[in-house]
Amino acid sequence: MRRIGLLGGSFNPAHGGHRAISLFALRALKLDEVWWLVSPGNPLKDAASMARFAERLASARRRARGAAIRPTAIEAKLGTRYTVDTLKALKKRYKHHKFIWLMGGDNLLQFDRWRAWREIARTVPIAVIARPGYSHAARAASAMGWLRRSVRPAGQAVKWTEWSTPALVFLRFVPDPRSATSIRQADPYWHRRALSRVTHLRRHAL
Repeated sequence: MRRIGLLGGSFNPAHGGHRAISLFALRALKLDEVWWLVSPGNPLKDAASMARFAERLASARRRARGAAIRPTAIEAKLGTRYTVDTLKALKKRYKHHKFIWLMGGDNLLQFDRWRAWREIARTVPIAVIARPGYSHAARAASAMGWLRRSVRPAGQAVKWTEWSTPALVFLRFVPDPRSATSIRQADPYWHRRALSRVTHLRRHAL
């Protein structure tokens, strides 16, 4: 059995904050790997501000180097658009893996807007990782009205494979202020450089 954390997102672009929470989750939850599920398209985000999938995947691969983090295009390969469908497909394909969904506290605020969010919570445990300014708001999120009784003590986080779902745990670590939005504002053309670096490396590897 392999213990896998799943971090979904646009990765537009991937940044140090994604890496920091993944490395923290690896330790806190005793994971074998964290898989980054680079979304072909996020239904809750503006498509006009989204870099191409190849550019976003390239930025994720660059950020994940040297760590037990695996950026994947599995949603594109499976043809799934919604998290609930991706999770069901992963559990069916990887029967000897145990999965836990990783999300930032900011994502919990809009969790009740995700398609079949209650079904997601019934499918895999969820670890909510604190982000700057979202800790108190996350606990007051609309979805928490339904999830509150499913919250598990953080001290028992390493036992998550034994939990029956729904199950949710709040994890705290030194917050990382970086965000994809601030990176795009500071460097609007990040995606051109991300893809050109990958192309350059591939040419020299041949």
